[in-house]
Amino acid sequence: MHLAFSGSIPCIFPGLQGMPELAREGCQTFMAFDFGERRIGVAIGNTLTGGARPLAVIEEPIRDHRFQKIQALLTEWAPDRLVVGLPRYPDGSAHPFAERCQRFANQLHGRFGLPVTLVDERWTSAVAPGRDPIDAEAAAILLQGVLDILSPRGQVHSN
Repeated sequence: MHLAFSGSIPCIFPGLQGMPELAREGCQTFMAFDFGERRIGVAIGNTLTGGARPLAVIEEPIRDHRFQKIQALLTEWAPDRLVVGLPRYPDGSAHPFAERCQRFANQLHGRFGLPVTLVDERWTSAVAPGRDPIDAEAAAILLQGVLDILSPRGQVHSN
C-alpha cells in the first residue's frame, strides 16, 4: 500500500534525499512530535549541538487545549521547523494511523505557519527507554535521527 499525502508537507524516509539541504541553512531549532490519540510526545533539538532531548508530554483530550499547550511550547522554544512522526509497519507499508498524523502535521502548519516535515517513525517507541515519558523519548529518538541526517559527520559517513 502506498500513502498519498495531499498538501505541501514533505515526507522523509530513510535513504531519501531532501533533509541534507537544510544543513546549509545554518543553526536551526527543531521541535518534534510523536503524535498519539491520548498523548503527544514533544522533543527539542538543534543543528548546532546535533542533539535532541525529550521536552514534554501533552496529555489533553480537548483538541483546542492540546494546541494551546503546543503554542506555549512554540513560544518558549521558538523552533524554526517542526517534525512529526509518521507510523509505518516494519516492512515499510502504510499504517492506518498515518492519516491522523498527516492531519496533525497539516494542522500544525496551518495554525502556526512553521514548516513541518513528516518523518518515518518506525521503531521509535520500541527503542525508547522503558521509562516515562516514553512519548517524549520517542519524539527525541525521531528528532535525533533527523539531526543525524543533517550532521556533517553523518553526511561524511553516509558516502
